[in-house]
Amino acid sequence: MAILQKIPCTIVTGFLGAGKTTLVRHTLEQARGRRLAVIVNEFGDLGFDGSFLASCGVEGCNKNSVVELPNGCICCTVADDFVPALTKLLDRPEPPEHILIETSGLALPKPLVQAFQWPSIRSRVTVDGVVAVVDGPAVASGLFADDPDALANQRAADQAVDHDNPLEEVFEDQILCADLVVLNKSDLLDAAAQDKVRADIEAHLPRAVEIVATAHGRLDPRVLLGLAAAAEDDLDARPSHHGEGEDHDHDDFESVALPVGVAGSPEDLAARVEKAAETEGVLRIKGFAEVKGKPMRLVVQGVGRRVAHHYDRPWGASEPRDGRLVVIGLKGFDQDAVAAALRG
Repeated sequence: MAILQKIPCTIVTGFLGAGKTTLVRHTLEQARGRRLAVIVNEFGDLGFDGSFLASCGVEGCNKNSVVELPNGCICCTVADDFVPALTKLLDRPEPPEHILIETSGLALPKPLVQAFQWPSIRSRVTVDGVVAVVDGPAVASGLFADDPDALANQRAADQAVDHDNPLEEVFEDQILCADLVVLNKSDLLDAAAQDKVRADIEAHLPRAVEIVATAHGRLDPRVLLGLAAAAEDDLDARPSHHGEGEDHDHDDFESVALPVGVAGSPEDLAARVEKAAETEGVLRIKGFAEVKGKPMRLVVQGVGRRVAHHYDRPWGASEPRDGRLVVIGLKGFDQDAVAAALRG
């Protein structure tokens, strides 16, 4: 009797704007005929990442290969969303040879790894590896604690501080669960800054984990896939701020999708996005827009004051060209101020 081979799955985690979707898209583009599928989860009301992945225009990268889970954080909806979506992929006449799972930027990876112990899927899939994508310049700029010991001492001395910063908790949980850390946007760091960021990341790691520097998410799929970690059998080596059974919600964060009119130029829209990003509490802005006189759809992504844009594909003949940007931030950020800045 033949033994069924488990289908390997790679969980791609990382904080908002780290470059997860770009990394996954590059992996799809370099699949070389390998049958890959993607489950992508977003925090927000606009299906940006799934559309961006499905528009690759290469074999194996289309809407049938990309499954979107837009109904909240994947680590909180395992039973309702993730397991059924994974089961549908496995039940296809030709199931994928490898499945990439891109979590939202606010998701904790460990509950997702635990889901692979569910009886209905345990015999069919394995977690090949958890890949944490890190925004190098963000860490270098001090967005997250660059001295964990000093931070811990400060909290211990201040009785008013009774919990960790939610941003740091999410970031650290993603690092703590990783089998591979991708230091992305390394082209924006000099050698000294890269060394410092590596040291900051290593300070969070509970065990030896390789850190690979890359730019624009360009990483050879042979590095990303085939880690054979079987992470679902190695949960004790992956500590978390949130213990088993603890609630994990996103009451600290919120998102809004805002319309944007036709832009006069990419630079004009980028300037408005940069201004909007200066609003206190805003963490991430991403979406699509129309540029006057251009047949291509403009992709806009902003993390802090760093805004990138490029044309990804032509607008469809019957596709509405109503540009929209999703803004993710700390709960209570001034949405009116963001909308005003985007209007210019």
